[in-house]
Amino acid sequence: MKFLIEDLKSYPVIAAIRDIEKVDDALKERVKTIFLLTGSIFDIRYVVNHIKKAGRRVFIHFDLLDGISKDSVGIRYIAEEIKPDGIITTRTNLVSSAKSEGLFAIQRIFIVDSQAIDTAIKAINQVNPDAVEILPGIVYEAINKISRSIHYPLIAGGLIHEKEQVDEALKAGAMAISTSEEKLWNEVF
Repeated sequence: MKFLIEDLKSYPVIAAIRDIEKVDDALKERVKTIFLLTGSIFDIRYVVNHIKKAGRRVFIHFDLLDGISKDSVGIRYIAEEIKPDGIITTRTNLVSSAKSEGLFAIQRIFIVDSQAIDTAIKAINQVNPDAVEILPGIVYEAINKISRSIHYPLIAGGLIHEKEQVDEALKAGAMAISTSEEKLWNEVF
């Protein structure tokens, strides 16, 4: 877990890639961490290796990966055969499976209303992920409340398009932000 925290402290923007064609664009920028929000069983090994050869961290959004079952066997396959730095998932049962396979597990939480904040805090503390990603990343009050109530690195993601939004999310308690907005991938913070 230390490796990710050190990377995020030195540069808090994570490139969120929705199109494999954008990987090389991200590798030209300052980002040290890449979230793959796309991919399939046919291309994920090559993409992960490509990113790792460039000296960057890579996390696969497991729920969005095509062709691999969304269970502990799929997690085991990813850990043993693909070898990313970790996974992102909304599924609490997969957080535990990923951690048992030695993968860094990021629990992705969607905040849709005030009840979701309390539910998220309870779920996070039960599952013990390595980090938490809150979406949308512009719900600064939720970021603040959750960051004060958990003891895990917090990442804000979703709907972040401007430098000011990054600054606000970081001020609210996020350690980093993830964004597909390319103009932020090389921004100075």
